[in-house]
Amino acid sequence: QVKLTETGGGSVQAGGSLRLSCQASGTSYSTYSMGWFRQGPGKLREGVAVIGEDGSTNYAESVKGRFTITKDNTKNILYLQMDNLIPEDTATYFCAGDPVSPAAFFKLRRTHYWGQGTQVTVSS
Repeated sequence: QVKLTETGGGSVQAGGSLRLSCQASGTSYSTYSMGWFRQGPGKLREGVAVIGEDGSTNYAESVKGRFTITKDNTKNILYLQMDNLIPEDTATYFCAGDPVSPAAFFKLRRTHYWGQGTQVTVSS
């Protein structure tokens, strides 16, 4: 059974940093696009960052220049480095995986694999 487990969430002040991790177990995700979605209080879910099989990346405009997505295929771990956090980044962050291309990832309503989420709270 495939499982995605996110860790690394927490509470920080604006301007701070956090690194989220997503451990995939039960399968290798090296051939999948892997990424992060988030859903803030009273907001719709939105795609944040995605990395493709070839290492290509795509980011939401709101996080470009502040967030960096990487992966370690040998350990089956996906990372999201979040710097210069702002209160608007407050949300539950979900790890996800799907065989579609990075260009189509954010448009997905459902993904093959989905984590349980980790909370990020940024105070002003």
